[in-house]
Amino acid sequence: MSGKTVNSAILLLIIGNAMAIGSDVFIKLMDTNAPVFQFAFLRNLITVALLATLLKKADYRRLFEGAAVHAIRSHILLVGLLCMVVALTTLPLATANAVFYAAPVLVMVLSVLLFGERLSMLSILAVISGFAGVLVILRPVALELSSLSALGTAFCLAVAALTVRKLPRQQSTAHKLFLNSLLVLPASLALALWEGAPWRWEIVASAVGSAAFILGYNGSVLRAYNHVDANQVTSAEYTGLIWAIAIGWLMFGEVPDLWFVTGSLMIILPLVLIGLNQRRKHRLLHRAPMAAAPEDQAVHQVSGKRPASPSSP
Repeated sequence: MSGKTVNSAILLLIIGNAMAIGSDVFIKLMDTNAPVFQFAFLRNLITVALLATLLKKADYRRLFEGAAVHAIRSHILLVGLLCMVVALTTLPLATANAVFYAAPVLVMVLSVLLFGERLSMLSILAVISGFAGVLVILRPVALELSSLSALGTAFCLAVAALTVRKLPRQQSTAHKLFLNSLLVLPASLALALWEGAPWRWEIVASAVGSAAFILGYNGSVLRAYNHVDANQVTSAEYTGLIWAIAIGWLMFGEVPDLWFVTGSLMIILPLVLIGLNQRRKHRLLHRAPMAAAPEDQAVHQVSGKRPASPSSP
């Protein structure tokens, strides 16, 4: 599957999001008393081992470039992983994933607070509707650890997404993922030792499965966005919630209620509308060169050159 066409890129994202839910399933299969810190350490260790084989062409003289930002980001993601384990082991699979989808909404809010960015009316609608959707899904009558953990995961994912812009641009995705897991190993090991839980082989199996599936997701997303503009296919990312509903129903007997459906639509629909609006703007920009003046068209005909697409480098 090349990912060089829009249809193949969409298919890659659909498969990739299924793999992400597969990673969540390995976590959900653990019991609620599972050693969370032991799992986090093992998953990061396994991720480092798997990614080390992909860094044969890396510039080892600049291996730790941007280490400070990587370290901050990796520890934020560690907190997010710990919150994710608690959320997935205590909430229905689809419910937890629906709250995780609040991360793009939080990115918008944090972009305004931290970078002074301005939101369009559609983005403001997405923020309001997204937060309301989370409340509808969780219907909180008290501050419960499961609900707070799901929100904590979404917040950590949002902060981590914003820090991407501070990472070295020349580093590959595999390089960044490798450093994220490597730099957090000391902290996750210290937490696992402090936890003092006995060694459990089922946790190793869960860590291996979760690490392999989430790397499969990252690989699929990287391949999908490598040749196709993100605004053409990004709405396919939300198929993850469909996978979560289907797998939650088939494997765990979780049947979503009307509150869940309503809240999920409140979160996702505005985000899809933003993606469609970006796609419309992209198409208008793409058509702009075709409206060139007759003199410009004559120049192109004489020189034998075509006007470059706005998406060209």
